[in-house]
Amino acid sequence: MSFQVKLKRLPGCEDVNIPQKMSALASGFDLYAAVSEPVTLQPGERALIPTGVAIAMPNELEAQIRPRSGLALKHGITCLNTPGTIDADYRGEIKVLLINLGQSAFTIERNERIAQMVFQVVPAVTLEEVADLDETVRGAGGFGHTGTQ
Repeated sequence: MSFQVKLKRLPGCEDVNIPQKMSALASGFDLYAAVSEPVTLQPGERALIPTGVAIAMPNELEAQIRPRSGLALKHGITCLNTPGTIDADYRGEIKVLLINLGQSAFTIERNERIAQMVFQVVPAVTLEEVADLDETVRGAGGFGHTGTQ
């Protein structure tokens, strides 16, 4: 299965790398910061970081914005609202909501890899309202119901 996604580099971002896979079998495309000047996140702070690109994808797809494992491990930098969803009909700039969960300030520089974008197929789903649902062993058991801790 193959899909074509159109990508537009936004004005003023000609020097910012477009999303790219960092290995042949990578599932995600790394996204780059298109900040006009460095942004420093103090511990606990969050910021919406532009990427300088917009996309148009087929209706069957969504793009998910996910953290980069290296930033999370080394600096405590991750994405809020993870995974963030970009719907097929959105045409605005892709922005990444980052938060610093680390113990030190972290500065985001222009053209720094800040997150990854993974494309997923979205099934066509219709909801059917019913009076009763099929029974299961689990039933209505919620959080922690299937484990001891």
